[in-house]
Amino acid sequence: MTLLQVSKVSKEYKTKQALSHFSIQVDGGTCIVLCGGNGAGKSTLLHILAGISKPTEGTIVLNGVALHENRNAYVSQIGYMPDDFHAQKMMTVQEFLSFYGVLRKASQQQIQEILEKIGLVEKRDELVKHLSKGMRQRLVFGQALLGKPKLLLLDEPTNGLDPFWVNAFVEVLQDIKKDGKIVIFSTHMMDVAAEIGDCILFMKDGTVTKHIEHKGSKEEKTLHLLQLHRQG
Repeated sequence: MTLLQVSKVSKEYKTKQALSHFSIQVDGGTCIVLCGGNGAGKSTLLHILAGISKPTEGTIVLNGVALHENRNAYVSQIGYMPDDFHAQKMMTVQEFLSFYGVLRKASQQQIQEILEKIGLVEKRDELVKHLSKGMRQRLVFGQALLGKPKLLLLDEPTNGLDPFWVNAFVEVLQDIKKDGKIVIFSTHMMDVAAEIGDCILFMKDGTVTKHIEHKGSKEEKTLHLLQLHRQG
């Protein structure tokens, strides 16, 4: 069943067309991966889908709720992890997740489950400013999971993660897909895109240049995606 409908969404600035007539229909249990260089439009699209940036034109409907008609009800179904998020460094890990947990109406049990998923149980009383880059990345990923959103939006989520946590990240997303939710994230890691992505969209200058739904092995998909990535 179609859970997300994006119809002819565009974003214009005074001197630039950041996104041009983007459309997609996505069923629950699907992962969409956005690939492309800097300025391709990936972050712009994620900002719009997250309700942070208003599109110049077009409509977005998630689970029957139109963004332009009821923004609050729409964004209550969203989990968002930005690429440049600056966590409140004087909070502890537990305080940080509890703060966002209140906003997302997440239970303390879910917060503890997320602490385990992101491997920060032993760091729960550590100040965020003392965490390594990879740990901060995992923490921000964890806050995006709060409230069990129907649509999870992640901007370059694997930046700063070591191979172990990249694999753990993929496993978490696999579980989210099995639960019937949608995941949309951007990445430069073609092996991650190949492993988790049901649909890979290559973007350039605000438009989708290639739409890939590859059903082969992970190795075949990775090779194919690397070839496409090199072609720009």
